[in-house]
Amino acid sequence: MSQQKVRKAVIAAAGFGTRFLPQTKAMPKEMLPLVDKPIIQHIVEELVEAGITDIVIVTGYHKRTIDDHFDRMSAELRANLEEAGKTKLLEATHHISYLANFAYLRQKGPYGTGTPILNAAHLIGHEPFIYTFADDFIDAKPTRFQQLIDARAKHEGSVISCIRRDGEADYQRYGYVSGDEIAPGLVDIKTIVEKPGSRDQAPSDLASVSGYVFDPVILEYLQKQLAQYDGQNGEFMIQDSMQRMIDDGHHIYGCDVQDGVYYDTGNPLEYLKTVFDFALRRDDIGPQLREHLHKKLAK
Repeated sequence: MSQQKVRKAVIAAAGFGTRFLPQTKAMPKEMLPLVDKPIIQHIVEELVEAGITDIVIVTGYHKRTIDDHFDRMSAELRANLEEAGKTKLLEATHHISYLANFAYLRQKGPYGTGTPILNAAHLIGHEPFIYTFADDFIDAKPTRFQQLIDARAKHEGSVISCIRRDGEADYQRYGYVSGDEIAPGLVDIKTIVEKPGSRDQAPSDLASVSGYVFDPVILEYLQKQLAQYDGQNGEFMIQDSMQRMIDDGHHIYGCDVQDGVYYDTGNPLEYLKTVFDFALRRDDIGPQLREHLHKKLAK
């Protein structure tokens, strides 16, 4: 089966991060650190590991620091690191600018998950692409994107990342999918319900989160959806176009990502949990942090 290689990705990063104010008044939530690396860099490195070479980041008016982070380091910083003999840190910082080919767009259009894709349509062209967000991810081996790409290599169509979620609050946070299981952990989706609200209203316990590999045909559906959009029925969401694609005979598969942990850094509590998880697994600071936490909890 001959397929176009997935080379491009779109990252949606235009949100205001209001749950982190006043911290995010000047610094985007996507730049909040996971110890010493911003969240969005973790997303980018995961994309690169899956073979992505071109990344479009769709941002808002206050997101210039994202551009700066992936730009070349300043001469002053380079000189400071060289003078201090911090060779490894110099190499790691220099490497960030060459992870991929980056393009930055200011988001324009209605609020919702469909807008960043349409903003980047002229850069996507007629190629398959990954669409993802800058504040949540699934930490997995192989990576979630590699699992999606591997699934797409075996089946023609788009693939979305999924996890099993069955808490009452989950049905108000995520979209849920159902369909025919064609392989272990892979569902040929028939129905998509965005935030069903309760277990009774959901088609299954398979939640759609965190990332997609789309065939370019979704651009046509989003353009049609936008032409009919009047803002009266809520946000401009990709799920509407996805369901229309399915109804027209296009295959969209739900991949239950294996051996992974889902992290949503979009609110302070979940962000802190993520930071602690990432810090505790590090050899240089993990043991000391664990000891500190044990002492605190003992009190």
